[in-house]
Amino acid sequence: MDKSLVDRLDKRVTILRPPGPDDTDEYGQPLDELIDVCEVWAAIEPLQGKEFIAAMQENAEVTTRIRIRYRTGIDRTMTVKYGEHEFEILYIIHPQFAKKELQLMCKERQ
Repeated sequence: MDKSLVDRLDKRVTILRPPGPDDTDEYGQPLDELIDVCEVWAAIEPLQGKEFIAAMQENAEVTTRIRIRYRTGIDRTMTVKYGEHEFEILYIIHPQFAKKELQLMCKERQ
């Protein structure tokens, strides 16, 4: 991860996952809300120009790239939350498999 990217990791986001079959509340009832996985610093980058056009060719829903430091356990079933904004992860890009960063290609939930 280059120095300029580290400087852009200026948004504190929460990564959430859907509840699994073993996730229950204190009464033993299945959970129906997303569960916090972690909080991380991120760069939130709305796609513009050529990037957006290229993303539309593959999937018209990709509107935002969220960059985070590399970590294991992140998958496409998860959601990224920033303030009142929620982003569904559509693709995960691991540049050069260098274990430095993950690029989460997302669409914002309305």
